[in-house]
Amino acid sequence: MTGKASLPGLHSPGASFEAPFEMLEACHERVERMLDLLTRLRQYLQAKPCDEVARQAARDVLRYFDLAAPLHHQDEELHVFPLLLAQGSSALTELVRQLQADHRAMEADWAQARLALLALAEGQAQGFTPGQEALFDCFASRYAGHIRQEEGSVYPAAQALLGQAAQQGMGQEMARRRGAR
Repeated sequence: MTGKASLPGLHSPGASFEAPFEMLEACHERVERMLDLLTRLRQYLQAKPCDEVARQAARDVLRYFDLAAPLHHQDEELHVFPLLLAQGSSALTELVRQLQADHRAMEADWAQARLALLALAEGQAQGFTPGQEALFDCFASRYAGHIRQEEGSVYPAAQALLGQAAQQGMGQEMARRRGAR
């Protein structure tokens, strides 16, 4: 459970801002890796006392969900969801509304979950309470369902509606928001 020095969620092998939907899916892979790290951290703390390894893992999860995940949600809210709300079917519009509600719920879940991780990272806690564990489970479960819906329905529908030039513009704007271009 070691961290990286770079901003989490900024770079991914095989994905670039020139292919924005691939980049969005690569962000999902990083979300899944961070959720896996959170699971491994929880297991680690059940077997060992809190130490610097655990505190670093908590900092890594905090950094990702504090910095990169909000940018990812913003990408979807600015580039993917409005297009589908304007041009999608009624079923797709309903799904997009649910995904927007998921974003708000995940933000609220994260606001609570991050407090437990921050306390651990700063040495103010040695583990997690059952209530915090339940919150982590809810957060991870909500993300898993959210990702399945986006990759299975929403991204393909949006990609079909956006021409190559529009996708390039989308990718350039995503990169600019991250200071990559």
